[in-house]
Amino acid sequence: MTPRQNNRWVQHVTLTPPSLEDNTADADRLAKALSDGLGTDTVRIDTSLLKAIPFQLREWNYQATGVLFKEKDGSGVLVHLASPDSDNPLYGLAIDLGTTRIVLRIIDLVTGENLGESVFDNPQIAISPDILARIHHVEKPGGLDELNRLLIDGINDQLQHLCSQCDIAAKCIYLAAVAGNTAMTHLLLGLTPRWMIREPYIPVVNSPDVVRTSDLGIDIHPNARTLIFPNVGSYFGGDLIAGILYCNMDQLEETAILVDVGTNAEVVVGNRNWMMACAGAAGPALEGGVSKMGTMAGPGVIDRIGLDQDSLTMEIHTIGDLKPRGICGSGVIDLAAALFRSSMIDIRGKLVPERCGERFKIKNGFGQITIVPADQSATGEELHITQADLDSLIRSKAAMYTILETITGTVGMQPQDLKTFFIAGTFGTYIDPESAIAIGMIPDLPLSNYKSLGNSSLGGTTRLLKDHTCFDRIGDIRNGITYMELNVNQDFMNRFSAAKFLPHTDLSRFPSVKVPDK
Repeated sequence: MTPRQNNRWVQHVTLTPPSLEDNTADADRLAKALSDGLGTDTVRIDTSLLKAIPFQLREWNYQATGVLFKEKDGSGVLVHLASPDSDNPLYGLAIDLGTTRIVLRIIDLVTGENLGESVFDNPQIAISPDILARIHHVEKPGGLDELNRLLIDGINDQLQHLCSQCDIAAKCIYLAAVAGNTAMTHLLLGLTPRWMIREPYIPVVNSPDVVRTSDLGIDIHPNARTLIFPNVGSYFGGDLIAGILYCNMDQLEETAILVDVGTNAEVVVGNRNWMMACAGAAGPALEGGVSKMGTMAGPGVIDRIGLDQDSLTMEIHTIGDLKPRGICGSGVIDLAAALFRSSMIDIRGKLVPERCGERFKIKNGFGQITIVPADQSATGEELHITQADLDSLIRSKAAMYTILETITGTVGMQPQDLKTFFIAGTFGTYIDPESAIAIGMIPDLPLSNYKSLGNSSLGGTTRLLKDHTCFDRIGDIRNGITYMELNVNQDFMNRFSAAKFLPHTDLSRFPSVKVPDK
């Protein structure tokens, strides 16, 4: 019974045929060989598969290819059995279950190749773009079922399109992995998130276990299994667990920090021996909510802004090099940094009219500054940012820095001590660390210390489907995290006030930032 050693969920085994001297049952013989390859004590085989196994093993001369998965107790489960020379494809599905956008990725379970991706807006946006509003919607009659059905139907619809593009059949997808925040995980499972937003903020479940994908309603192979990444609590979800797995923080000797900005700013600091996590409301203003022209990253959205220091001319870059139609978080941060460096806003983040010149206007009692004139925008309307928008940004950047300062201080470090600073998500893809440092949002570290991970949630789910040794790591990561509640942390509130200046009231924390003359 010799399996070929690899870390894939697909295992090829050659069994010793039974004899009078070795009368081990067919299923036990197969399970033993598969468990050796998977590194488990046992592999369970469903009755639906047992019916065919004696005929298959004899037809295939006691050789076989098994698609396996694990369950929460560490035991293995046989999902599908194929002949050793079968050319039938074996696929996996990685899902990043975002509040705003969902990403599907199909993976070849044998080669590990990424075959295709689909990115689409979360269909629940039809109810509300805000996750809190969706949670309140659950309390309406049929609200939970409606949100669940929108999600499942949206995934199935997009999956069919993706399978068509990749020229594959959905029934050939045998494994799936899903990572999302705690609320999204609950809505996927059809569980109420009602008590997550009420003190003491308790989810229904933290570790959903491996489920039959058919129980979720996702249309892939009927015997397929799905791992839903576990969460630590109401505000630290499986998407962060996936991120930790993706960047290998759980295996690092040196202490590092991981930041993901979405619905909240979620932060974890640690190494292979320990991890501390927290989450705070620093996300919305940086994820499209900072101004009326704010939006998620996409074609025509401003992602980078510079400012000529002499002429004060805006140097704007949009995604896809299209006419500007809005601005995303990275663009807002670039803009604030450029305005600050040019003395167009002061250390409080207040617009300086005489410095802003003709770009400055007062409308409805609020000062604002024009970013893109109407005749140069894709919408035919002027793109501008108001003083209220800037005030919101200052609060968000202060919250972000204070979260970082508080969590590092709790473990006996300073933000400046960090040698590796991982930034995840769309925010991490587009952010310019130099601009974020200039406004005091992230620590004043060498730029080489900052590592953009891109979509680490999708990266983590993909890694699990490519390497079965990651399964046990996920549980170890989840169980090794200590969660710190910021809502009751008085030290956080004290530090927050000091961070509401550009870059900070204590300029020694930001030695590389040149504060403009008053």
